[in-house]
This record gives sequence, structure tokens and C-alpha cells, in this order.
Amino acid sequence: VQLQASGGGLVQTGDSLRLSCAASGRRFSNNGMGWFRQLPGEEREFVAAISWRGDRTYYADSVKARFTISRDNLKNMLYLQMNSLKPEDTAVYYCAASRGAVPSRQSPDYTYWGQGTQVTVSS
Repeated sequence: VQLQASGGGLVQTGDSLRLSCAASGRRFSNNGMGWFRQLPGEEREFVAAISWRGDRTYYADSVKARFTISRDNLKNMLYLQMNSLKPEDTAVYYCAASRGAVPSRQSPDYTYWGQGTQVTVSS
């Protein structure tokens, strides 16, 4: 079972990026999924989560109205559209699949994790 995150890069303040997460080895269409981010030496921070059907989404206050999480269960893919990026969005971003159908803001509730993709926003 593998989650592969991609799409990170170096951008300027105000730019956009779209992160993708490809799942392989099993289907996650019945699992809530989420994005987290982490800076060196800091704890992993919740960014966004989505229910198994995609009808419920949750966001950290810091990214609300700028980021959009979505999923394509047919393709076994998870996405994070990031607009109006700020330097404080700089981090390694991880995708994850939760144990159940309901998404969570808590990282311990997630069983499967991707390897992370670096997002760097310059000022």
C-alpha cells in the first residue's frame, strides 16, 4: 500500500500549486483522506480533510478560502489546490488515509501516509 504525493515546488508569494496524491495497492474510496504539513523540528499540522464521498471537507483556519481539497475515487487520487500561497505555507506536505470513512483533523487517526512533497514559498 502506497501513497505518493507530488506537485510541490518553489513558488513566489501569491502563486498557486496543485498537489496530487496517488494511491496504489488498495482503494481508499471508503476512507476519509487528508493533507498535513510539517516543518523541521515541528509537529505535523493538519491542513485539510475530505470524507470518503467528497461531500464534506474540513480546513485549518490558516488555509481556509485559499486551499481546496478534492478527490477522484475512480482514479484513486487526492488533490490539494493551493492558491494565494504565503511564505508561512512553506513545509513538507503529506497526504494520508484515515482508518474510517469520517475524516479527522488528528494525525493519529490516519493509518497510511505518503512520503511528502516540499512546498517552498518565497517572499
